[in-house]
Amino acid sequence: MLLRIHHTAIICADYARSRRFYTEVLGLRVIAETYREARRSYKLDLALPDGSQIELFSFPDAPPRPSYPEAQGLRHLAFEVDDVESGKRDLEAKGIAVESVRVDELTGKRFTFFADPDGLPLELYER
Repeated sequence: MLLRIHHTAIICADYARSRRFYTEVLGLRVIAETYREARRSYKLDLALPDGSQIELFSFPDAPPRPSYPEAQGLRHLAFEVDDVESGKRDLEAKGIAVESVRVDELTGKRFTFFADPDGLPLELYER
């Protein structure tokens, strides 16, 4: 029945800061940007090269995401890359703090974590 993940929705604290991060730092393509007056919020649809999408929302007075210790719910969002080390260097050159590269003991694949402007854990996972 399920074919693939179509999109992931993220609520941000500072829309302009997060919009810049996802479009300029991560390089996602804007599909559509809508301001919804009734909700006083933006909805930004972003595309990855494979067609999957991220919906970036801004809502006034959204509570912060509990993270440490990790709370129940979505743990992190992982992006597949050809070369984790190259991705790490690219993010660091843009001023993003990135953890050390590790190896997944179950798959043997390399990965690393970084965070979006609101502290949402993001992962680079090698193809």
